[in-house]
Amino acid sequence: MKSIHQKAVITAMIPVLLLIFLAAGCGQQVPPGTSVPRVSVMTVQPREIRLSTELPGRTSAYRIAEIRPQVSGLLQKRLFTEGADVKAGQVLYQIDPAPFQAAVDNADANLSAMLKSTDQARAALKASIADVARLRVTLKLAETNRGRYETAHDKKAVSTIQRDEAVTEARAAESTLKAAEAQVESSREAVAVAQATIAQARAELKTARINLGYTKVTAPISGRIGRSGVTEGAIVTAYQSAAMTTIQQLDPIYVDVPQSTTELLRLKQRIKEGRLHQDGTDREMVKLILEDDTNYPQEGSLKFSDVTVDPTTGSVILRMVFPNPDRILLPGMFVRAVINEGVNPQAILIAQQCVSRDHRGNPFVLIVDAGSKVVLRMITLDRAIGDEWLVSAGLTPGDRVIVEGMLMLRPGTTVNTVPFSESETVSGPGAESGAPAVPREDGGA
Repeated sequence: MKSIHQKAVITAMIPVLLLIFLAAGCGQQVPPGTSVPRVSVMTVQPREIRLSTELPGRTSAYRIAEIRPQVSGLLQKRLFTEGADVKAGQVLYQIDPAPFQAAVDNADANLSAMLKSTDQARAALKASIADVARLRVTLKLAETNRGRYETAHDKKAVSTIQRDEAVTEARAAESTLKAAEAQVESSREAVAVAQATIAQARAELKTARINLGYTKVTAPISGRIGRSGVTEGAIVTAYQSAAMTTIQQLDPIYVDVPQSTTELLRLKQRIKEGRLHQDGTDREMVKLILEDDTNYPQEGSLKFSDVTVDPTTGSVILRMVFPNPDRILLPGMFVRAVINEGVNPQAILIAQQCVSRDHRGNPFVLIVDAGSKVVLRMITLDRAIGDEWLVSAGLTPGDRVIVEGMLMLRPGTTVNTVPFSESETVSGPGAESGAPAVPREDGGA
C-alpha cells in the first residue's frame, strides 16, 4: 500500500515540477510565491549647471622693483623701515652729494663763461656788419671819383697820375670791402660755434644736476619694501648687480596656474559641440581657495592665457589678478583657483552610489527598462560635482537608474521599482545597497 501511495504522490507532483523547470529555463517568469526584488530608482532628468575647474597655482607680486644706485658714491643714510609700505617717489637712501654738487657748480660756471663769450662774438659780428656798410659807402664814392677822373683825363683836364690814383683808390676800397665781408662770415661762424658751446655747457649742467638728483635713491613704485642689502658707510656703484633692496606691489596680486593642454582641448571641443556655453563675463571671474581650505573673500579676474606650452609639463599658464587690500595673499603662496568653464544646459547628473566599476575600472550603472528588467549600461564620467557624477555618455533622459537595492542583482532580473529619496531607504528583499554582480567577459553572470 505504501508503495502505491508514494507512486500516486510522485505522479501528482510531476506537472508542478515541470512547470517550475520551464519557468526557470525561460528566465522570464517568476515562480508563484517567489518575492520580486524591490529597488529604488532615479529617473534621469537633464538640468542646467555651471561647470568650474579647480587648478592649483601660486601667487606672485603684481610689480617688482629692484632698487639699484644710478651713481657711485658713499651711502650716507637709509631713510626707510624694512618691511614697511612705501610710496612712489619716497626717498630710500641718501648718497653723499658733495662731489655731484661740485660738478653742478662747475658746469654752471662753464655755462656762464660760454654765454659771455657768445655775447662778445655777437658784438664782433655787429661791428663787422657795420664796417661792411661803411666800406660799401667808401667804395661807392671811390668808384664815382674814378669815373670823374677818367672822364677828365679823356678831356685832358687831369693828368694821368691823378687818374691812376683815383682808379687805385677804387680798387683798394673794393678789396677792403671784400675783406670786411669775409670778416662778417667769420664772425657769424664764431657766433654759431659759441651757441653750440652754450648748448653743450647746458647739457653738461643738466647731466650734473641729474646725477645730483640720483644721490637721492627713490622708490619707483608703491608697495611693500624688503630688507636692506646695504648699510650706512657702504660704497655703492652705479647700476651694480646686487640690489640695495626690493619693493613688491601686493595690491593687486597675480595668481599663475597651469592648465593642461588636454583639458584645454576638451573644453574647446565641448564648446564646439554645443555641450557647453560660455559667457565672457562669467569666464573672467575667478574665485580662490587658500592653503587652509578657506575661501578668499575677494573675486579675481582672468587676464590672459599664455600661448606657449611648457614642454616639460604639457600645460599653459593662466594669469589672474586678485585685489589684495588686506595683504592676505603673499608672493609664493600655494592657492587653488576656481575657474568658470561655462554653462551645460543639458547636464546629466546621477548619485555617486549608483556607479560601480568592472574589473578593469570602467564605470557602469544598472538601469530598469520598460519591461522592469535590470540592464547593465556602461557610461562615461566627466567629473564629480558634490556627491554626484556628471555623465558625459551612456545615459539618456528618462532612463531609470538603480540607486539602492543593487546587491547581487544580475542583468535580466525582474524588479519592482520605487522612486529614490535621499531621506528614505528601501526595505525588503534585495534592498541592501552594494555592488551588483559584475558580468564576466564570457557573458555569464
